[in-house]
Amino acid sequence: MKFHDIVNNSRARLAHDLARRSLQAQHRFHSRPWLFAGIVLAAGLLVGVGARSAFGLVQVSMLQAKVDRQQSELEQVRRGAQQEVNALAARLGELQAQANRLNALGERLTRMGQLQDGEFDFEEPVGIGGAEASHDMAPGELAGGLDQLGHTFEDSGKQLSVLEALLFNRELDRNATPSRAPVNSYITSGFGGRADPFGGGGQFHKGIDFKASVGDPVRAVADGVVSFSGVKSGYGNVVDIDHGNGYVTRYAHNSRLSVKEGQLVRVGQEIAKAGSTGRSTGAHVHFEVWENGNVVNPRKFLGSGPTPVQAAKHG
Repeated sequence: MKFHDIVNNSRARLAHDLARRSLQAQHRFHSRPWLFAGIVLAAGLLVGVGARSAFGLVQVSMLQAKVDRQQSELEQVRRGAQQEVNALAARLGELQAQANRLNALGERLTRMGQLQDGEFDFEEPVGIGGAEASHDMAPGELAGGLDQLGHTFEDSGKQLSVLEALLFNRELDRNATPSRAPVNSYITSGFGGRADPFGGGGQFHKGIDFKASVGDPVRAVADGVVSFSGVKSGYGNVVDIDHGNGYVTRYAHNSRLSVKEGQLVRVGQEIAKAGSTGRSTGAHVHFEVWENGNVVNPRKFLGSGPTPVQAAKHG
């Protein structure tokens, strides 16, 4: 058999087989049409479900992206709000420190000014009130109020510092001015004319005498510099203190001297021990005050309270 005959036979068999399969398919379609309808329907459902699934996935992806974006924006807002709160907290801490400094300064000024206890109590809250309705305060408004309060504190601090300097200078002046007795005792002999204690007629007494026992501490009545520490005729062991502003005080008849010439002394500091040296009839403290080179009555420098003489009379 020739080659082209073989090819022709193969083509004829293939065409016959395809025709037979087509007739079988047509027979099945006509005998069971519902089967093909079901296949078509199932295919359509699969296509529809796939399309809906794809659309749903797209929607879910878009919603997730929106949620992520909103969470990011919310986190930024939260961080911004926390930064504002931290800034306000830091400012509040600064104001609290300023308030503490002002309270401490106020208490110190109260002591320096010798104000009565309780007149200025810096620990007690100040009473305030008002009938107006309250409202929510914006962070900016709160920050502005804190800044204004800070300026108020700053101005008050400057004013109190000036007052402190004035009171300090006044305290220096007061401490440099004789204003108390040299011993805690009573006066036994006053200033001015008196009978001479040794029976020699009359004399002018340049100071006042305080009762004392040998060894009692004699204290400076003001801040100053020791201008003399030694023995003077009639006075025995003497300490002179120059307080400036023209004031000089003298403490005489001491048993022992506790300071040296040129030494700086503070008010209330012990400068000698009481005794009976020099022209004296017994242990006592002779106290003189000199103002601009003139001896003056020391009584006016003993303070505003009861004098030792008055205390002795009422005791």
